[in-house]
Parts: sequence; structure tokens; C-alpha cells
Amino acid sequence: MAELIRSGVELMIVGMGIVFLFLTMLVIAIHFMSSLVQRFFPAEPQTTIPVPSVTSGIDKRTVAAITAAVHHYRDKHHLPK
Repeated sequence: MAELIRSGVELMIVGMGIVFLFLTMLVIAIHFMSSLVQRFFPAEPQTTIPVPSVTSGIDKRTVAAITAAVHHYRDKHHLPK
């Protein structure tokens, strides 16, 4: 019986070692590929696109009504402002 338990423990240790080794190699490979991508394909600077102002064609009363409706909805549903 002790021989069977010893064999089971040995198999468990070997299996866990193989899984640990594989995961370690996977992490190293991912870091290596990440450094290659950053080296050969650097991130381009983000450009902000200006948003044109379209409020000039909307009636001020409409804007006020929409604003009031949004505030009422947020107050009713306890949403942050």
C-alpha cells in the first residue's frame, strides 16, 4: 500500500513540475514576443480629433429640456452626476 502511495506522490510531483515548467516557458515566450512587437512596431502617438460644435443649430429650450430630463433620470435612479 505504501508503494502505491509513493508512486502516486511521485507522479503528482512530476506532473506538477511539468505544468510549472510549461507555464514558466509560456510566460517567458509571451514577454519575448511582447518585447519584439514593441521594438519593431512602436505605438504611434494618439492624435485627438477635434469635435465640431453643433449646439448653434439647437434651440436653447430644447437643450434645457434634455438637460432637465437627464438630471431627473439620474436623481430617480441614484446615478452619479
